[in-house]
Amino acid sequence: MALTRDFKVTVRERLQRDPGFREALLTEAVDCLLSSDMETGKSLLRDYVNATIGFGELGGLTDKSPKSLMRMLSANGNPHARNLFEIIDCLQQREGVHLRVQAIR
Repeated sequence: MALTRDFKVTVRERLQRDPGFREALLTEAVDCLLSSDMETGKSLLRDYVNATIGFGELGGLTDKSPKSLMRMLSANGNPHARNLFEIIDCLQQREGVHLRVQAIR
């Protein structure tokens, strides 16, 4: 059964109108990264950036070229931890949220 609408378009539109969904996606991206699922975490961050701030604006905030940021979050990208945390920090500030790690037993 074929989808009648492109999934990425649907997600992008929801991210643009729903702050709770944006926060949930950003949280899930960081959770994936902390669980060593780099591919999914980077993919979710890339989708988040594309639907919200855009790589141009993120580049201005991080003082990095948008193309460099796109490569970092690509499937083959291998960002340094410093760069990854800088990206996450900028996204948190722009979204007005503060994510924190909580130990669960």
